[in-house]
Amino acid sequence: MSASAPITPRTGLCGIVLHPAGHTRSPAIHNAAFRALALDAVYLAFDVVPEALGAAIAGARALGIRQLAVSLPHKQAVMQHLDEVDETARAIGAVNTVTRGADGRLLGANTDWLGIVRSLEDQRPLSGAHAVVLGAGGTARAAVHGLVARGARVTVLNRTESRGAALAAELGAAASGTLDELAGLEHDVLVNTTSAGLAEDASPVAADALRADTLVLDAVYEPERTRLLRDAEARGAVPISGRWMLIHQAAEQLRLWTGKDAPIEVMYEAFDSST
Repeated sequence: MSASAPITPRTGLCGIVLHPAGHTRSPAIHNAAFRALALDAVYLAFDVVPEALGAAIAGARALGIRQLAVSLPHKQAVMQHLDEVDETARAIGAVNTVTRGADGRLLGANTDWLGIVRSLEDQRPLSGAHAVVLGAGGTARAAVHGLVARGARVTVLNRTESRGAALAAELGAAASGTLDELAGLEHDVLVNTTSAGLAEDASPVAADALRADTLVLDAVYEPERTRLLRDAEARGAVPISGRWMLIHQAAEQLRLWTGKDAPIEVMYEAFDSST
């Protein structure tokens, strides 16, 4: 579908459900990919409050929506509204992608974990790495799953230690603790999945706990250069923008729907667009 192609009854409808919806960059990067691949499709953002999620999924069924991304706060709750959830998403305990099958069934998957590991693997292999994941929510679960699957030794640090310990035990992480324990841990990969830095210029950990040459990925992508990433760069670490996680997970969503390889560079450039 070209930039000027009309939307018709044959146009594939895709989108993202989240709340609130004002910050999402997903429509820009997906629509740019659709244009680059000449797909007759359009991608929209749907602001859905938690109590309306079931109705929204029912509406997606009725409208024949081809694919939905699922973002906060719906990644776990959406699972009960689907016909099938794949093994990886069940292991993670969260779905971020719903694809309509040829038979009309809604299939749940998780591409967040691939977004995380591919962003890190663009820099270096993860096998044998000592990785620390900050947080214990849905994105943390995806990060731990992906890092363990790639052969890293993972420690989960969370403000509430019991939640981090439960996540670590369930998903095969080696250890857990609180956020202030980072300084005493050997690590060469750090993934922040907390919301610190999203609403204010703050970091989840002290700057002096960061180490040179560590890969530091912040899942927060708005702003792109968070306090954590600025601190990491100043300490000689390698900062990795959450933009890359968003793009890589979106690329896998596109592959699940169409079977096509996504135009990564096009999507990267479209991140800064509002359309």
